[in-house]
Amino acid sequence: MEDVLELYEQIYDPLLPVVCFDEKPVQLLGETRVPRPPRRGRVQRYDYEYERKGTANIFLAVEPLAGWRQVTVTEHRTKLDFAAQMKQLVDVRYPDAKKVRVVLDNLNTHKAASLYEAFPPAEARRILRRLEFHYTPKHGSWLDMAEIELSVLGSQCLARRIAEREVLIEETDAWQRARNRDGTTIKWRFTVQQARNKLPHLYPPIS
Repeated sequence: MEDVLELYEQIYDPLLPVVCFDEKPVQLLGETRVPRPPRRGRVQRYDYEYERKGTANIFLAVEPLAGWRQVTVTEHRTKLDFAAQMKQLVDVRYPDAKKVRVVLDNLNTHKAASLYEAFPPAEARRILRRLEFHYTPKHGSWLDMAEIELSVLGSQCLARRIAEREVLIEETDAWQRARNRDGTTIKWRFTVQQARNKLPHLYPPIS
């Protein structure tokens, strides 16, 4: 916990970006009846029944201090998908960074070994040299600011039925472009000292 909180307290350095990473499953749902459009005095009306259209996965990476985020929609959430996301961060988003410091939870795919399953050893090692993983504690994924951004995405973009993956891609892309254009940052206020004061039960007793 303190490792992640100390990372958040550091000043912004474009050569050592801090990127929070997370993912979210999405259920694709279609309408069984055409919704009735809103009219004066009435909101839009739609049937409570829906049709399942499969699932998709959303990867989200956010650099809180820079006001940048990236949403990627994939069919699955596998080790290969995770490895592709890490390669994109290193080679496309931050080609000039000395190190990309990634905050993420302890999901079984969020491991360095995933890159060795996706790429030849030399390529996997090249990417990992540019990455520095900082894991949130078990049951402490709330420390990952990507969860805050996923919550905003859910309320602003996903709080309705979306039936097709192509539409999901279009909608999330429009959402991220608007957020990036506005340069929306995340201001984290919970510090190491506050954790020590407010969460003493998490620390082992001193013998």
